[in-house]
Parts: sequence; structure tokens; C-alpha cells
Amino acid sequence: MRTSLILLSARLLDPATGAFLPQTALAAAGGRITALGDDPEIRALADASTTVVDLKGAVVTPGLVDGHIHPVSGAELTHGLDLSACTDVEQVRAALARAVRDLAPGAWLHGWGLDPNAFADRPVETAPFDTVLDGVPALLQLFDAHSMLASRRALELAGVDGPRAFDQATAEVVCDADGRPTGLLLEDAACELVERVAPQPTREERRERLAAALRAMAAAGLTGGHAMDANGDSLPFYAELDRAGRLPLRLRVAPWCQPGTDADGVRALIEQQGTGGRLWRTAGVKLFMDGTIDNGTAWLEHPDRRGESRHAFWPDPEEYTRVVGALHRAGVPTATHAIGDAAVRHVLDAVEKARAAGDGREVRHRVEHIETVPDDTLRRFAELGVTASMQPTHCCDFTRADHTDNWSRRLGEERASRAWRCRDLYDSGAVVVLGSDWPIAPYPPLGVMAGARHRRPSRDLARPPHGPEQALTALRALQGMTVNAAWAAGEEHEAGRIALGHRADLTVFAADPLTTAATDLPDLPVPLTVVDGDPTHRDPSL
Repeated sequence: MRTSLILLSARLLDPATGAFLPQTALAAAGGRITALGDDPEIRALADASTTVVDLKGAVVTPGLVDGHIHPVSGAELTHGLDLSACTDVEQVRAALARAVRDLAPGAWLHGWGLDPNAFADRPVETAPFDTVLDGVPALLQLFDAHSMLASRRALELAGVDGPRAFDQATAEVVCDADGRPTGLLLEDAACELVERVAPQPTREERRERLAAALRAMAAAGLTGGHAMDANGDSLPFYAELDRAGRLPLRLRVAPWCQPGTDADGVRALIEQQGTGGRLWRTAGVKLFMDGTIDNGTAWLEHPDRRGESRHAFWPDPEEYTRVVGALHRAGVPTATHAIGDAAVRHVLDAVEKARAAGDGREVRHRVEHIETVPDDTLRRFAELGVTASMQPTHCCDFTRADHTDNWSRRLGEERASRAWRCRDLYDSGAVVVLGSDWPIAPYPPLGVMAGARHRRPSRDLARPPHGPEQALTALRALQGMTVNAAWAAGEEHEAGRIALGHRADLTVFAADPLTTAATDLPDLPVPLTVVDGDPTHRDPSL
């Protein structure tokens, strides 16, 4: 087998120990690391077709993997007006006014990334923007992607003039005391009422947006991602890009299992496992146990301070338990969105029941998000072998150290003080995987690792951290996107380390990410990214 790639003059970092390997060069063939040694020894393996890169002392780690990402929906949702930098209603209004001036008559305005904290103590509704959006159909996605604001014209075009009943327990067309929609739509079922009447991009446009987003992820240092949906054209898009050699990330895709899925539906999800291509495959199933705290749709053991967040996403939580049991018996790992303490507890209970009723096989289930949990929940992750999938930048950018943000005010002081317990989970023995949940938060992995370390708002690092006692060390943050991500996927024997026979998925840094200050880490250059032995991003200086 010919050697396809050689990296020379490298510092090879082992994320399991934080130490550098004694070798300075590596070779790859057939997508695997085939040799480690000194520069002359490895250079001798090259032929005329080998790509040889002199890294000039740069640091190489196993490829960074985002533990929770939505590539296709992210590429679609982040098209339009970026409102993520708006911190108050006046800034949102000004941004909308500028966009409306450039809008063609009758065209729809799409915005994304809107933080509910911009409304301060006001209700989250379209009323502050009625004047600037007069006659304009507009959809403004809130940052959590579980809710949106629809302008009066958009509601009119969709025929939404009052409350609706949904099978989805947490979905709602929010209305005022007179039964008139305020513009706020909660959860997919309500949002889809208006989304389906808005103009849609062509299939080719959507695929090219995805391709562009994936290229940018590779340039940021990502070599892989655990994709938490397979909705719409996701799988065909991955297949098309993979066949064309245009898929720059290795993707592990978990299709959704929604409430109401019958035995045939569960069987179809089981049969789908393992399908895929060279760089993507279906592995696992994604479920939801609740919505979000910011919207009042999480599932808390005690209602939030507005009397909301009282219900599970599954109308019958025990049906969820039965589905997890069926998937466990089939050896299918689950990844469950569980934000509130009651939701997390129910997921762990379901896994415990599945393990007790099973045949002793190891199935690596996961809980996604885990935004607030009490002490007695922490130890159960390690006891049950359940991965804690965390998104630290959500804490950094959408909450505040003084608890004046929407998330904290809803929860109250006691529960807000248990925000994103990354360190406590790590210390309890849990495997902690880090991710962005893009498009909810930015995907650059260095920003994710930095947030896990400093827990400060990325837009203002001078502000105090939220829960500094939950900060991770530099090594633990790196492990969260390398060795731990590999373990969660059951791939620890072929990924997450720089070792012979392991995948040649590699991320190269201009300096040591472990000694780079957390506040400087997002700006650390990534001169090279390698997936399956092929460079997917290469700085011209190399």
C-alpha cells in the first residue's frame, strides 16, 4: 500500500496523557497511520505520489470531533440575517430596518441567532418590531432553534390567527390574553405552520450551503462530527458529497425517533444502523426528553419561576423508556436531548432499566446538554456508562455570572448555580464529550474548548465567568473532543489517539493548545486538517 501522506518536523501530542510522543514524523496510507519515527526514517517512505508536509514544529493532535452538531439544518438556519450579536431590542430593530431596506417587495426576511436576553424583562414577541416589519413576512429564529418569531404578515400568510392544538406536547402558538398570536412559536410543530408557506431554496442551493459550511468546519480544525439528526435530505446530501470527494468531515449520524414511533418505526431505525459511505455512517438514534429552559419547555422536577417547564417531550414518558429498551436490546446506542433535571433523571432511569433487562451487552448511551442537575444525578453517569455530552459555550454566551439572564431567572438561584456541571461530571467518572450544537452556537472547536476552560462570554472576555468551579483543564477540554469522543462512538481502538493503525484524522496547531491561554485559544492558527489521510484544509504557508 503506497504512503499517501507524510508529516515531518511535528510535535505529536497524546491527548490521553498530555505528553508529546518521542517521534517527530508520521506516515499514512489507506486512511490509517502506518508509521511513526524520526524525520529521515519517515521521509524515506515517500514516493513521487506522496504528499509530504514539513510542519516546522507545529503541534499535531488526533482530529477534533464535535460531539453534537447539525450540519444540514445548520447550513439552512444560518442563511439570512445574523442577529446573534444583538444584545437589546433596539439593536435588533436597527438590524431589521437595515435588512428591510435591501429587501425586494414581497420577499421574506429570514433572521437567525436571536438571543431572548435581548428582550430583557419584556415578553419575547414581535410587537417591538411591528413598525419596521409592517407588511414584511419575516421569520426570526431564536438561538436555541426550538422557537422563532413570526411577523404579523407571516402569520397572516400562514393563516395562523389564534392558538392551535398539537400532538407535540411542548409546541405552542403563544397568544395574548385575547387569544391573538404574539408572534412567538414554540417547538417544531408550531414553527412549521409558518415555515411551510415561506419560499424554500432549491435542493442544489441547500447542498452547496452544506458543502460550504463543512469546508469552513475543516478549516477550523474539525475532522469529524456526531450529527444529531438525519432529517430531510441530510443522508442523500452526505452520500452525494462523499461520492464526489467533497465531504471533508467524518460524520456519525443519529436519526430521530419521535413520540408516536411504533414498533415498525423502531425496527426501521434498527435496520438503518451501519448504512453510509466512506466518511459517513448511521450510528445511533436521537431522541428528545424535553425542550429548552429559555422557552419554558424543559422538563424540571419543579416548575420554573414562571410556572413553566413542567412537561416531558414524550406525552407518555414510559413509552420513551420502552423504546430505549428496544433499542438497547438491539445494540443501538441512544443520544437523548435532556436539559432539565427531571428529563435527565428519566433518561438515566430508562437506561438503568434497559441494562437490567438486557443480556449484559455494552451499549454506550448518551445524554445531550445536561444544563442543570442535582448532586445525586452526577454519579449515575459513570455507574451506567452513560456519556455526558456537553456544550460549554451555551453557558458562556447565553447565561451570566450574576444570573440576570433569562435562563437563570427562570430557574432561580439554586438551580442556576448548577449550570453545565462539566467538571463535576468529569470528576464523578463520567466520560464528558464536548460539542457546539451548531447552529445554536459557533462550531469552531477551539472556541468550544476555550469556553470549557474560561466559561466567559466569548464576545466580552472581561466579564466574570459563570461557575468558574466547573471549568475544565486544558487537557480535559482537549480530551472532550478527541479520546472521549472516540469512546462515546465505540471507536477508541481506531480513533482519538496518534497510534499505529489508528485513523489518519489529524488536526495541526501552530502552537501547543494545552499551554495556550484559554482566552487566546480561539485565535490559535490551524494550518492543516487531515481526514482519512487526505488534507481537507492546508494553509498556503505549508
